[in-house]
Amino acid sequence: MKDIIKQMDKAFDSRVRIAIMSILMVNEWVDFNTLKERLGVTDGNLASHTASLERRQYVEVRKRFIGKRPNTSYRVTPLGKEGFTNYVNALKQLLQIKQ
Repeated sequence: MKDIIKQMDKAFDSRVRIAIMSILMVNEWVDFNTLKERLGVTDGNLASHTASLERRQYVEVRKRFIGKRPNTSYRVTPLGKEGFTNYVNALKQLLQIKQ
């Protein structure tokens, strides 16, 4: 069991980060407001969690203007896909352990 837990990246210890990654795994790009609405979190909360994932190079950030309005979008990187897939696989292994 210790080996399984070692596979679980601490970047995903937060339920908000797990939710962000889950959404990004099945979408090409997702904008800030969409993530905020789907997750029901504040601007600051979402910004801190996405910044944490960005520092680990798990998400890519795209800042642009749509018309005259700023738009920030996110997508998962190949490193993020690998890290999150490993995390999910470790959870699956834990779910299969019987006493």
